[in-house]
Amino acid sequence: MRGNRRRDTKPELAVRRLIHAAGLRYRVDFAPIGGRSRADIVFTRARVAIYIDGCFWHGCPIHATYPKRNSDYWLPKLQRNVERDRETDARLQLAGWKVLRFWEHESPEDVAATIAAEVSTPPLDDHSASA
Repeated sequence: MRGNRRRDTKPELAVRRLIHAAGLRYRVDFAPIGGRSRADIVFTRARVAIYIDGCFWHGCPIHATYPKRNSDYWLPKLQRNVERDRETDARLQLAGWKVLRFWEHESPEDVAATIAAEVSTPPLDDHSASA
């Protein structure tokens, strides 16, 4: 498992390049509310945490495969990853964060467009414009 990267995976880098080129600035491999979970990309001001999940490790409904060897070890481990993802989502949402999860097989362009739409700054309201 040492060969599996925690950060800077190819899908993550592809998305980060696109959103950076769009002028968005973010934190990488950052824990939004502390604890074990570190989001791949975080927009602290917008309170948006983004995870780009690997199909094998996070149980993609389309591409997930399950090992035949040593399945007594692997199946509970992989299931716990999925459970932990749901717990993390719930904790972040309770703390006021928006959680966006994408699969590694999704188009980086589509992912970047969704992220940009979510974190784009809203127009100024009348009170702040007059200050």
